[in-house]
Amino acid sequence: MDSFGIGCADDAELYGDKGADTLGHICEWFSKNREKPLYLPNLAKVGLQKAAELSRQKALAADLGAAYEKGAYTYAQEVSRGKDTLSGHWEICGVPVNFDWGYFPDKPSCFPQELIDAIIREGKLPGVLGEKHASGTEIIKELGEEHMLSGKPIIYTSADSVLQIAAHEQSFGLERLYELCKIAFRLVQPYKIARVIARPFVGSCADDFTRTVNRHDYAVPAPEATLLDNIVAAGGNVYAVGKIADIFAHRGITKHYPAGGLDKLIEATVQAVKDAPDNTLVFTNFVDFDSSFGHRRNIQGYGEALEYFDSRLPEIMTLLQPDDLCLITADHGNDPTWNGSDHTRERIPVLFFGAGTANKELEPMYTFADIGQTIAAYMGAGKTLTGKKAALF
Repeated sequence: MDSFGIGCADDAELYGDKGADTLGHICEWFSKNREKPLYLPNLAKVGLQKAAELSRQKALAADLGAAYEKGAYTYAQEVSRGKDTLSGHWEICGVPVNFDWGYFPDKPSCFPQELIDAIIREGKLPGVLGEKHASGTEIIKELGEEHMLSGKPIIYTSADSVLQIAAHEQSFGLERLYELCKIAFRLVQPYKIARVIARPFVGSCADDFTRTVNRHDYAVPAPEATLLDNIVAAGGNVYAVGKIADIFAHRGITKHYPAGGLDKLIEATVQAVKDAPDNTLVFTNFVDFDSSFGHRRNIQGYGEALEYFDSRLPEIMTLLQPDDLCLITADHGNDPTWNGSDHTRERIPVLFFGAGTANKELEPMYTFADIGQTIAAYMGAGKTLTGKKAALF
């Protein structure tokens, strides 16, 4: 559940995030602004409320709608530097980030001129638009019409270690956008940038421009073997749903299910579980919590998306066989009540249910890598690079 934090981490003050609490603040907002409190009964049954209150050391503003019934729950803290997508996912899979990513400064013309010149030259472009920190949805409203008239792609960034390129699928061309992002990805490597993201959109004018599900991330591969690599090396399978394949640079992936939007991601996850043979990890990133609501500081939208996800969770639960293990977790926080539009440094929920799980509270995990170590032990894939212990086995 991308960005679903449950209380600020011990080192949150170093990131300007002391007091951030994605779930807690959404609960508070719903209790004050809607007749019915936030309603997440299926997540509560597998320990979400218990894990959140363990992390926060205080009760949520309201019950989530059901009593805890099953599974092993706790929270995990991150040891990687930064609070970005790659760091969180890599650490979950046993490879914490012990170096600093590069970032572009929050100022006009934020990219080095030599980088922009090289992108224009190698991409055979008439120029570029943007060159600043921006919301992806707002910048296409601002510059999309000029982009279509001029043929200049929109290049922007955010508080993440990322360069993003937006272009119209028809007037610029989707494949051309992908090729341009491949060029940009190569060119940003000296700047230690984690990802270049293609952001295609459609529409005829600012009033109806819409980003499509054809987003593609070009990401730096993890510097060491991850849990995914180890599973495949041991003869298992990794079925990646949504942007997981991009996050891991398509390494350690045996099958990819592209999908976008909560509904389609759930449907793709259900299909992947149905397709999966024994000894398979099905790994889904539900990106909308982060991209559509956390970064947009849309509290109501985030809460309603949580309720929708919860309402469909039984579709996945009913597919689990007696020896299947299921995990619900996150990669960082993104408190929609917080200042700015960046991720927030938070603890994440760790909710295991299914095979090998006793109904109990687990010890807190002081690195996300303990999650990967637990899955590695369950799947017999060998220990990950880091992670002190397997929580269940």
